[in-house]
Amino acid sequence: MKIEIPYLQKEFSLEFPDEYLLAVAETNDFHVTGTCEEILRNALDTPFGPDDAVSGKAVKDGISLAEFLKGGKHVLIIINDATRPTPTEAMLGALLPLLEHAGLGPDNLTLLVATGAHRAPTDSEYHQILGAFHDKLRSRCVAHDSRREEDMAMLGNTRNGTPILLNKLLFEADRVIVTGSVEPHYFAGFTGGRKAFLPGIAAFRTIEANHKMALSPQARSLALEANPVHEDMMDALPLIKAPIFSFMTVLNKEQGIAAATSGNLMNSFHAAVEIARKIFCVTIPAKADIVVSIAKFPMDIDLYQSQKAIDNGALALKDGGKLILVSSCRDGIGDETYANLLARASSPQDVIELIRAGYKLGYHKAAKMAEVSARATIIAVSELPAHSLKSMFIEKAADPQEALDDAISGFHAKGVDVPKILILPDGCVTIPLTV
Repeated sequence: MKIEIPYLQKEFSLEFPDEYLLAVAETNDFHVTGTCEEILRNALDTPFGPDDAVSGKAVKDGISLAEFLKGGKHVLIIINDATRPTPTEAMLGALLPLLEHAGLGPDNLTLLVATGAHRAPTDSEYHQILGAFHDKLRSRCVAHDSRREEDMAMLGNTRNGTPILLNKLLFEADRVIVTGSVEPHYFAGFTGGRKAFLPGIAAFRTIEANHKMALSPQARSLALEANPVHEDMMDALPLIKAPIFSFMTVLNKEQGIAAATSGNLMNSFHAAVEIARKIFCVTIPAKADIVVSIAKFPMDIDLYQSQKAIDNGALALKDGGKLILVSSCRDGIGDETYANLLARASSPQDVIELIRAGYKLGYHKAAKMAEVSARATIIAVSELPAHSLKSMFIEKAADPQEALDDAISGFHAKGVDVPKILILPDGCVTIPLTV
């Protein structure tokens, strides 16, 4: 068995006996009709409306974008940052002609980059995000800065006590268009939709209080109902007064556009969620001894984002197994808060005790990583130095083949003649589920 694994601008070859392979758990194929441009245009032509007052079901023929824009003078478009594979350039290509037809040019637009607690995009990342529209729209972009609380408006508190502070630009617009992509998320259930506001354009202390609830067992991938993280996001929505039009995509395994939805924020989100479940939830025959989980571009930006590949890979791993993360972490470890906590802990089990002593944003990430480290060995193929990885209970390998050979040898030494291997080519978004 030979498998090619992408890494930065090159590929690694991974070889092992055929009988060792349990599965290559790729995201599912999804039948697509039309080009990417046609999929996006069709979504805008068939927007979802709100729930029908009688049936309680979503109205399929919602208000068109043209109707939504009537009378609008100041349009805020919320876009994702460079840590997400959202096809923002293509989505802008579908939106801009309709905006122009409504008499709305660049001077009527503000593009707010929903960074959450991330840093602002770099110049090269703005090119990545905007593509062909960079020269036209770069000057209209504002990067949300969660730590500038003077730029936030206080709206109240959620049912869980989270203070809701959102970027004031949201309240200076008379129309809001939300763009994004919907895929499974390891504690919010799914990305997209309501997540553009919280954490996307929320204050740091709002995000910190929200993410603390990621420690709840109900905060997990695919879970929306009774998920306190999702509940917080939902509680923020009624406090936004400007009309909102949502434009969501769902991507395939090549990160092309598989589907798109538009219109009512929550109904277009839920429609995208159902498609995302079909694409990203993959049935596997059993749990594996060894899982190779790959963080694809752009999620390979840092360990903070690549951790999703660890969390998803662990779903397919036996206790006592070995999880090999392949991610360049080209921008380092990301927010250092979680890494510093892990470095202070004497063991993975000690991490939870440290979190109980006082939560900071990022500690949820440490908790998730420690949970995996407590029951399995994590090995990373990355640009991160060995001492940094070791402080986070992760071993370093020079390449995937070395990591796999060592893992196989370890199982042979324990008397396992044929250790079973599972490959996750897109570990950050693929959810392996046993039968």
